[in-house]
Amino acid sequence: MQAFAEQGYHDTSMDDIVRRSGFSKGAIYFHFPGKEALFYALVRRLADALEAAARSSIEHERGAVARVDAALQTLLGMISRHPRLARVALVSGGGLGPSLDSHLMKLDERFARFIKEYLDKAVGDGSIPAVETNIVAHAWLGAIKEIVVRWLRARNRDPLERVIPALRVLLLRSIGIEVSGSGKAVKEK
Repeated sequence: MQAFAEQGYHDTSMDDIVRRSGFSKGAIYFHFPGKEALFYALVRRLADALEAAARSSIEHERGAVARVDAALQTLLGMISRHPRLARVALVSGGGLGPSLDSHLMKLDERFARFIKEYLDKAVGDGSIPAVETNIVAHAWLGAIKEIVVRWLRARNRDPLERVIPALRVLLLRSIGIEVSGSGKAVKEK
């Protein structure tokens, strides 16, 4: 993870990974046929951790607004605390060839389905008006990724948590929930 985060995918060699890991080259190649497989396994593991944390934070919340708040706080908090992990998954991985791009696209689809699942529940329980949840889920995912990637690329960056209020308002408005100046959800449109 450190090698990919510091050097990027292309500039990281299997020798770099072997040296940093403390394992033999044979041991690494026993588990991973090459750098691409190792990189994808790392990104998938990060995605698993993010999804588990988001599900856990949402589990006890009631209503669309509380769930959005819990998921955003969890997701952006984890990324803020572990920017190297986020850099590996979001910055180092793009445009690396058809095979790896296909794997990363599957991860995007996984997170879009996760968002859609909770949007569907919110529509189902009347927390939000009927919306095209698939489109909204992909738009939310795109917005979150863009904010995080811009934050990761900034030299002098503020804490990522500072963007949560504005991002939250944008996301909530997209599902018909108005937010007051104090940040409290006040009504559906």
